[in-house]
Amino acid sequence: MQTKVGLITIGQSPRVDMTPEMQAILGNDIQIVEAGALDDLTREEIAALAPQQEEATYVSRLTTGESVKLSKKLVTQRLQEKITEIEPQVTSIIIACTGNFPSFQHEKLILYPDRILRAVVNGLIDKQTLGIIVPLPEQKETLKQKWDGITVLVESASPYADDDFIAPAETLRKAGASMIVLDCMGYTEEHRKIVQEASNLPVILSRSIVARVAAELA
Repeated sequence: MQTKVGLITIGQSPRVDMTPEMQAILGNDIQIVEAGALDDLTREEIAALAPQQEEATYVSRLTTGESVKLSKKLVTQRLQEKITEIEPQVTSIIIACTGNFPSFQHEKLILYPDRILRAVVNGLIDKQTLGIIVPLPEQKETLKQKWDGITVLVESASPYADDDFIAPAETLRKAGASMIVLDCMGYTEEHRKIVQEASNLPVILSRSIVARVAAELA
């Protein structure tokens, strides 16, 4: 029987920009079951989930290809509902966001990309400086805080817009980064290649690291 792994995005599913790359790593013996925190919501309902001033902001993708900014607090509530909804169908669940979430109520194994990334980086970084690329300029300070104990440099470039990835990659290299993390599940293999070529540094792609862990567990 085919193993099923849940993939819950904070945006809308299906994530046609993400799942093909992750499926290639998971292999044909594993089926991805998708759900989105914004599935079945109207434009007005999605707008009501926008962050207020000074609130932690996350960004994701709609099925139209548009990006949307979301309140961390409000989208967390929606994620719990989706976990409860798809849990009976799968053996494990991936939260398709590298944001720092609280532990959800669940029975099946949940993979938190944020925790996986930090564990990988902590195993690789000693006293070196870590470069991070995040989607939005307003996320720089918030996401910088999660890398507690590591010297970090942060630049921004959105995976959901026609942003320049070469300039932030070069900036991080010149500032002394020894490794770069693309800190969002929306970043693609193509983004990783651009950043690696521009910086000549090792680059960690969130979605591929998480998919490899999920494949190992499955």
